This record gives sequence, C-alpha cells and structure tokens, in this order.
Amino acid sequence: MKPGTRLKSAVCDAEVMVIKATAGDDLTCGGVAMSESPEKGEANPEHMHGCVIGKRYVDEAGTVEVLCVKSGEGSIYYNGNELMTKDTKKLPSSD
Repeated sequence: MKPGTRLKSAVCDAEVMVIKATAGDDLTCGGVAMSESPEKGEANPEHMHGCVIGKRYVDEAGTVEVLCVKSGEGSIYYNGNELMTKDTKKLPSSD
C-alpha cells in the first residue's frame, strides 16, 4: 500500500484512500481483502459494522490511516484488528 492508493471492497460499496501506510497490505473490508479492482467475495457477518464517508480510520499504533471516500456496510480491518475512527481536531476560535 502507498499513500494516495484508492482501494475498493469486494463485499460492499465501500472505498478508501490510503493516507498513511506501512510495508504490509493486509487491509480488509467485511473480512475480504481490499484492492484496486476486487472480485466479488463472501462477507464475514462479524466484520459488517459499516464505514462512513468522510471519516478517517486508524489502527491503535497510528501506523495505518485511511479515508473513507464511499460508505459501505463492511468494517475496515488491518492485520486482523478493526480500525477506529480518528478523533477530529478542534479548530482554534477566531474571536
């Protein structure tokens, strides 16, 4: 995976753009590997919690970050661990 790569889910409509990545490429959605041109696959019901457009998803260590560019029913996992939504930063006020 390289930053800027757009990956699609094989089990739902979800699409993500890689923001930050490591050497591995074990990114899955709904239990099936994501790729630039996926073949339809069978979803794992335990991995179907959904992903929301416009949200950034990161792993606990902060080594992988993806931006959801198209919502879907599948959850995004990296190396078997579900990615969490990244907290938003509060903008400074301009009083």
